[in-house]
Amino acid sequence: MEKIEHIGIAVKDLEKSNQLFASLFGESHYKVEEVKREGVKTSFFKNGPNKIELLEATNPDSPIAKFIEKKGEGIHHIAFAVKDIKAEMKRLAAEGFQLLSDEPKPGADNKLVCFLHPKTTNGVLIELCQERED
Repeated sequence: MEKIEHIGIAVKDLEKSNQLFASLFGESHYKVEEVKREGVKTSFFKNGPNKIELLEATNPDSPIAKFIEKKGEGIHHIAFAVKDIKAEMKRLAAEGFQLLSDEPKPGADNKLVCFLHPKTTNGVLIELCQERED
């Protein structure tokens, strides 16, 4: 793993949260994107070299809606940049980590992504991110 790519925060209202984080950071988000297959709308902020991803559910069955229902708004995941997501998935599976998918999936912000189950990472949802080349 190369670095923390971003921190994902689950929110109930993306528009209100965009205003809140714009006030916090002193600048607006740089991208809003919907990932329909995951039932989520995302918004990205930069703060120095760091990125924050806000996530709002677009349907009541989405993982973000279920997360907020169970735990409320707050930190949802920590994403790490990787050079070769398939090799990293293979390595982590061999180490005993439970992957939430067998193959990387297209994610927001031009990334291929795979999540690790929080049961195998001390309760923290971990996302692996690799820049897409398409």
